[in-house]
Amino acid sequence: MDDHPLTTGTTRASRLLFNIILLIITVPIVVGYIWILISTFSKRTYGLIPVDDAGNFGGLTLKNWSFLWQDPNIWQVTFNSFVLAVGLTISVVTVSALAGYALSRIGFTGRRTFLGVTLILHAFPSVTLLISIYFVLRWISRIPIIGSDLPIIGGFGYNTLGGVILVMLALQLPLGIWLMKGFFDHISWDIERAALIDGASRFRVWWQILLPQIKPGIAALSIFSFISGWNEFLIPYTYMTQQDKSTIATYLNSLLSDTAPVNYSQVAAVGLFQLIPVIIFFIFTQEYLLSIFAGGTKGSS
Repeated sequence: MDDHPLTTGTTRASRLLFNIILLIITVPIVVGYIWILISTFSKRTYGLIPVDDAGNFGGLTLKNWSFLWQDPNIWQVTFNSFVLAVGLTISVVTVSALAGYALSRIGFTGRRTFLGVTLILHAFPSVTLLISIYFVLRWISRIPIIGSDLPIIGGFGYNTLGGVILVMLALQLPLGIWLMKGFFDHISWDIERAALIDGASRFRVWWQILLPQIKPGIAALSIFSFISGWNEFLIPYTYMTQQDKSTIATYLNSLLSDTAPVNYSQVAAVGLFQLIPVIIFFIFTQEYLLSIFAGGTKGSS
C-alpha cells in the first residue's frame, strides 16, 4: 500500500507544499538578519544595498562597531548581563528540577493546590508587580551583608544584580517547574524503585539517575532562562539605577532618543553584539534541544 504510485505522489506533494510554506515563513526572517549584518558595516543602507552619503554603492565602515574600543562601559554592561543570565539560568534550572521532581514523585498534602497556584502565578504579567516588588527589594536592602554588600552581584536588594536575579527567578519558576515536572512524569518508576531498593537516597536518585535522562529538558529550560536574562530590559531598567550596574539591553535603549537623530546602523551593531552569546549558547545546547521529544520519554515503560 505504501508503494502505490498515488500514495507516493500525494506524499511528495505534501512535502513540497510543506517546504514551500516553510520557505515563505523563513525568508523574511533570514532577510532581516542579513539586513542587520549589512547595516552594521555600512554608513546607511538602501534596502539590502550599502550606500555612502551620496547614495552610491559603498559606504562600508567599521565606525558602527567603535563602541567596542571607544566606550569602556560596554564591557561592564556586558559582564553584568552575563552574570544576570548565568545566575538566572543556574537558579531556575536548580530550583525547577528539585521542585519538579518533588511534585512528580512525592505525594504530599496540597500538591495539586501548589500546581494550580504556580500556573496562576505564571499568568500575572511582571508589569503589574513592579511597585510591590520595589518595596520588597527596598526592605531586603536594609538586611546586613546580603542586602547590598555581596561581591559581583552586589546583594539581593534594590539596585543590585542579585535583586534583579531574585525577581526574575520568581517570575520564571512557574514555567520551569511545570516543564521539569512534565519530564520527570515520563520517566519510568522502575529505575527509581530499583535504585531506592539498593539503598540510594532520594537526592542521589535525582542527581545520578533521573537528571541525566532529562538533559533535553534541562537544555531547553537553560536556553530559555539564559535568553530571558540576557535580553531582559524592564526588570533591570526598573530596579538598577546606576549606569555601571545596567545591562546591555538598557545600554541599547540609551542609544534611542526622541529628541536626537538615531544612528540605526550603530543600534544594529549593538544588537548583533548582544545576539552573539545567545548563538554560542544555542550551538552548544542544540544537540539536546533537537532530541527534546525523545529525551522526555527515555527510560519510560
